[in-house]
Amino acid sequence: MKKYLFTSESVTEGHPDKLCDLISDTILDKCLEQDEFSRVAVETFASNDKITIAGQLTTNAKIDIEKIAREVIRNIGYRGKGIDLDYENCIIDVNITKQSQDIAQGVDIGGAGDQGIMFGYACLDTEEYMPFAISLAHKLSKRLTEVRKNNILPYLGPDGKTQVTVEYEDDVPKRIETILISNQHDENITMEKLKKDIIENVINKVVDEKYIDENTKIYVNPTGRFVTGGPLGDTGLTRKKDNS
Repeated sequence: MKKYLFTSESVTEGHPDKLCDLISDTILDKCLEQDEFSRVAVETFASNDKITIAGQLTTNAKIDIEKIAREVIRNIGYRGKGIDLDYENCIIDVNITKQSQDIAQGVDIGGAGDQGIMFGYACLDTEEYMPFAISLAHKLSKRLTEVRKNNILPYLGPDGKTQVTVEYEDDVPKRIETILISNQHDENITMEKLKKDIIENVINKVVDEKYIDENTKIYVNPTGRFVTGGPLGDTGLTRKKDNS
């Protein structure tokens, strides 16, 4: 019998890297809504109270990039107050140019403007054909956002991360070795309450109990305090978490 462990992570929409993905993705979506032939190569960088949006854009769409960025920040639910981004007052620096003529001359005739290698495969672990560990990590991250925005756990902040380690036997997921959840929270919340609430309202609502046994380890905010979040706590960059 072949046994091994496989670990995957996911992040919530308020994670600084995911914030950057959402801003760049929303700019792309807004361009394509107006011009299906838009060429959008936009990167976003977030640090402290400043968002930098840079890249190349060739489109007939008329969009307000700064307004788009502020709406994304607001919709995520950042609260400002020195603990994460203030969507109204943070600095938005936009540096967008047209696609270079050297690249455009190849794209104009139907070619690609860049090359890349993508790999992956579907599997039978889950009904969505994703590996069991990443499927659970994504669902846990989604649930963290749901309990925050639906005021089930209103003291949670938008920044968070999940990690799941699954034990396989002969390439079949048999049990969960570890669940780790770190989520931003209000300052007056104790770690005991946070762990209890996360287990009851997030983990138990997502994870089938048949995969959890007496040896499964559950960690909630294992480093302790997590009050400052988003770009005020860590820098963010596009495409670091888009496949997590």
